[in-house]
Amino acid sequence: MKDLHNFSNFCRKIVCVGRNFVDHALELNNPLPSVPLIFLKPPSSIIKEGSLIKIPPKCNTLHHEVELGVVIAEEGSNITINNAFNYIGGYVLALDMTARDFQEEIKAKSHPWFLAKCWDTFCPISEFIPKSKIVNPENLELWLEVNNCLKQSGNTKNMIFGISQIVSYVSKVTTLEKGDLILMGTPHGVGPVKSGEVIDCGIKNVTKKKFFVE
Repeated sequence: MKDLHNFSNFCRKIVCVGRNFVDHALELNNPLPSVPLIFLKPPSSIIKEGSLIKIPPKCNTLHHEVELGVVIAEEGSNITINNAFNYIGGYVLALDMTARDFQEEIKAKSHPWFLAKCWDTFCPISEFIPKSKIVNPENLELWLEVNNCLKQSGNTKNMIFGISQIVSYVSKVTTLEKGDLILMGTPHGVGPVKSGEVIDCGIKNVTKKKFFVE
């Protein structure tokens, strides 16, 4: 798995899971999904600590969403739930930055979410975390602060669809390839960030990162 430490250099797709925490779906007045709600972000949206998060032109409401990311270790399609973890090489802490005002306008027109999710710098990530470093990825505490004020706190045990379910489901829609990244959804507390603000986020006892909004 050593070469996965630089997976972002050859990642071909970022698959995201929307509304995977009940409390997050409810805070945005969205119905709960009966099957995983998936969408894509381009790999060009990835940045690492030290790079600035940029607010798109005409975006007035940029939201933070802290998430656990799963990095795929080998190609697979039609993966079974029981075999899903064999295709995972490791994890990252990630942010799914969202132009919320764009998204609300898009949703009102029943259009795809891409323009709310696709922008450069909209997927800040941590270093690669090998699978061996996390005993139970479905019991991790995620947190996020803006300017030292806690905004998000949640545990992956409260996901509606677990990691193996998501990997299996996505692999039946599209072939998963080595280096692909799957974001597992965000807990409640999403909210706006503005130019000049500082985002601190982490997975408790695993990693923490700092990102700046340009």
